[in-house]
Amino acid sequence: MSLEGINKVFFIGVGGIGMSGLARYFNRKGCEVAGYDKVSTSLTDELMAEGIDVHFLDDTMNLPAWTHEVSADVLIVYTPAIPKDHVEYNFLKDIGYTPRKRSEVLGMITKESVTVAVAGTHGKTTTSSLLAHIFTETNFGCNAFLGGIATNYNSNVLLNPDSDTVVVEADEYDRSFLTLYPDVAIVTSMDADHLDIYGEKDQLEESFKLFVNQIKEGGKLIRKAGLSLSEGITYSITGDADYQALEIDVVNGQYKFSLKHPGGIINDVTVGLPGSHNVENAIAAFAVACELGIEIDLITKALHSFQGVKRRFEYHIKSANLVYIDDYAHHPEELKACIQSVREMYPNKKITGVFQPHLYSRTRDFADGFAESLSELNEVILLDIYPARELPIEGITSSMLLDKITSTDKLLLGKKEVVEDLQDRELEVLLTLGAGDIDELVKPIKEGLEAQV
Repeated sequence: MSLEGINKVFFIGVGGIGMSGLARYFNRKGCEVAGYDKVSTSLTDELMAEGIDVHFLDDTMNLPAWTHEVSADVLIVYTPAIPKDHVEYNFLKDIGYTPRKRSEVLGMITKESVTVAVAGTHGKTTTSSLLAHIFTETNFGCNAFLGGIATNYNSNVLLNPDSDTVVVEADEYDRSFLTLYPDVAIVTSMDADHLDIYGEKDQLEESFKLFVNQIKEGGKLIRKAGLSLSEGITYSITGDADYQALEIDVVNGQYKFSLKHPGGIINDVTVGLPGSHNVENAIAAFAVACELGIEIDLITKALHSFQGVKRRFEYHIKSANLVYIDDYAHHPEELKACIQSVREMYPNKKITGVFQPHLYSRTRDFADGFAESLSELNEVILLDIYPARELPIEGITSSMLLDKITSTDKLLLGKKEVVEDLQDRELEVLLTLGAGDIDELVKPIKEGLEAQV
């Protein structure tokens, strides 16, 4: 299928971070865009303010009139997160449309472009956002589809009509990244995840190898050192690699380091992001920019000016008495990286974490890993599991996970109870963690705590 001639696009699940980026892309190209989502959020509010018609009741009566008969100028895009009995999806399919996954549409958009694809079980969004920022700040230029809201641009999509370079996240979930044929690929991590799709870690790793094999002839692979990939340019913050961070130090809440690269060593590199894991993401983005010929001084300047991604180690309160950070971490390795970074930055502080597990299957598959990571907190508050696309699994509950956590100060709360509970605690560093709807608590938590600071 070609996107040529498409001038109307309907999105099922338009409020998702990746889907909304595509919706904005087509809207800014002048297409008529509409969509459905389950709930109203600040992101759907923004889409509506930009002229995109969004409805929240799954009913064919709410579909735009131009979708009711099959037309070659109409594109239907859906997220795999929708249930199989979704009324609008099934209606559109039954009358003759072929709904396309977001990943398929990204593949169509990038087909004729110079594509830089960022893959990995974690680190994708920050690394791709860093890279898009470097390209933009250095006037290399790019279009970018990001899995989060880049703070510098307050958007998850960057459009530059003068550039033929596209930065995309290569999503491993349901093997979506196999629709991409990049010129440059980054692989940040290959930890076991999405075992509801892959079954075993070996199958996930095999999928990554297939993705790497799709790099265009003459293209480049940038990969974290130590991954089970046999080729490519390597980067690391711990072991020997082509691009390596040396002498990492925390200075006034910022990470400063020396950077070894094939041409030598750069001293006093500063990343405008907290966390050693973000130093690693920065090295990956630096490596790509350097391999594409961007001047090193310009790259390091851009790294310093990067302000981060919303819900990725995002500060909401930063005072002498209280620090509040919100993070999207939803995998044991992500939790470990976030908590370790907080320990490095606030070594003598009590750390309280509120975590919302995401998916029954992920909680089942990694319960011991979650418990180990969360046990590094001084105080643990668990919310109920956010189901997303899944039905409950017998015996898999937050209570089960709580029993495995070794911290002595731990409890399970409902969402409505969290804000009041936190106001009664003597907090020093607070983390809210998770990929579900825990972000709805950020504003009330912040407002409640600010009244006490």
